[in-house]
Amino acid sequence: MTTFPYVITVSSEKGGVGKTTLATNLAIFLKALDEELPVSIFSFDNHFTIDKMFSFKGMEHSGSVSDLLTGKPGGELVRTGQYGVNYIPSSGTLSQEKVKVKDPMALAKLLASSGLDGIVIIDTRPDLDILTENALYAADKVLIPVKDMPSLENCKNIFTLFDKRGLDKKSLVLIPCLIDERIKFDGLFTDQKTLLRAFAINRGYKCHETYISKSPKVESLNTNPDGRIYPVLTHGRGTDVHGQFTSLARDILYEYRETSEPRSYLFHQWLVAESEKERSTFEARLGGVKKECLICNKHILQATTQTAGYYYETSDGISSGFMDEECFLKVLTTSVYKFKVTESEDDPTLMLLKESTRESVFVFRPDPGNSSGAMEFRRFDTSGQLLTSRRINYREHAGGMFHDDRCPLYDLMGAALAGYGNTFREAFLIIHPVDPHSPDKILQKDSYRSFSHLKGNIATRLI
Repeated sequence: MTTFPYVITVSSEKGGVGKTTLATNLAIFLKALDEELPVSIFSFDNHFTIDKMFSFKGMEHSGSVSDLLTGKPGGELVRTGQYGVNYIPSSGTLSQEKVKVKDPMALAKLLASSGLDGIVIIDTRPDLDILTENALYAADKVLIPVKDMPSLENCKNIFTLFDKRGLDKKSLVLIPCLIDERIKFDGLFTDQKTLLRAFAINRGYKCHETYISKSPKVESLNTNPDGRIYPVLTHGRGTDVHGQFTSLARDILYEYRETSEPRSYLFHQWLVAESEKERSTFEARLGGVKKECLICNKHILQATTQTAGYYYETSDGISSGFMDEECFLKVLTTSVYKFKVTESEDDPTLMLLKESTRESVFVFRPDPGNSSGAMEFRRFDTSGQLLTSRRINYREHAGGMFHDDRCPLYDLMGAALAGYGNTFREAFLIIHPVDPHSPDKILQKDSYRSFSHLKGNIATRLI
């Protein structure tokens, strides 16, 4: 049975607001209130507090939150830790991994296929980097701890992010934390929590009814001679904080049970729809290309053939398909570079040519009107950097009009860019290397997007 987690992200740009204390203790109280409920937690911060709090002594870890970002299912990474809470081990290499994350919705997609169930809590760094953005966008509920005016001011950046993405801000909830109840004010707002809540509501922010007090007893659970981190549940009994976490966890449980379709499930539905759309688009793209080699007309997309070395497409989109590797090499050797090679597989010239063509993209463009019998030839690397450029003279017959030998380049251009009469269309032909074992991969979403981007860049250079 496929499972989809309810995700809670704890986030604040301001450090020292009790963010990690809130995340870890909330996980423990949720598990205590419902022992059958799977509760998991992981962190994008690098202080390893979660590992210190939940790991058993001597427990070996195989995998971390970095592996989650690279696509390994979260359900395979979680470890059952102390207090019955599951956790994904933290990573010291997140700074290296996060530079590879470009999509702010990447985590939401990963959690949609993670195999995790129940409630997942994400602890974040005190900044709005790409990993924090991912955690925010993946969440069903975002708890934003505030303890003073500076932390309240920082909240606007999170709300601005949601506005930019057009996301519903109902998931964003402020919660006053580390409230010193000894501080009293004269006037309408008599204490910190009342003042913070009033300012939050005045700015259009939703604020949780529950707050978390500042407590010397709770602070000692994180800093003590044992060097351990103890939970409020077991070591803070009798404190106001214990009751406040109980109240908060009960509210979260109620919201979790009332949510029939968490965001992870909605993302799953979207991914399924996107996958079907991609499949249909790919099949339509594949159905529109020529399956036979443009030069020799041999069918080269059969599983047993594996000779399709190149994909071609004209700039006007009229013609596209695949070419046999040996056929295209013949065009290059006889019509472009004009040198002779032997039939031997280990001919050094041929080997060098094959190696260079696998890393090159070729463009052919006839002169307008085709009256001069000349053609523009350019070779690029696969990133679009121009390598060579030359002008090629060609004829229909390689040895002249009274000879039978056909010019391979003329036949190639005629098959791809034939216009009215004996002219060529005003377009260019681009030829890109493909994997002979899976040539149609270039027509799949990401690969074809890259190819189209490359073709567009080349087109701007040819203007």
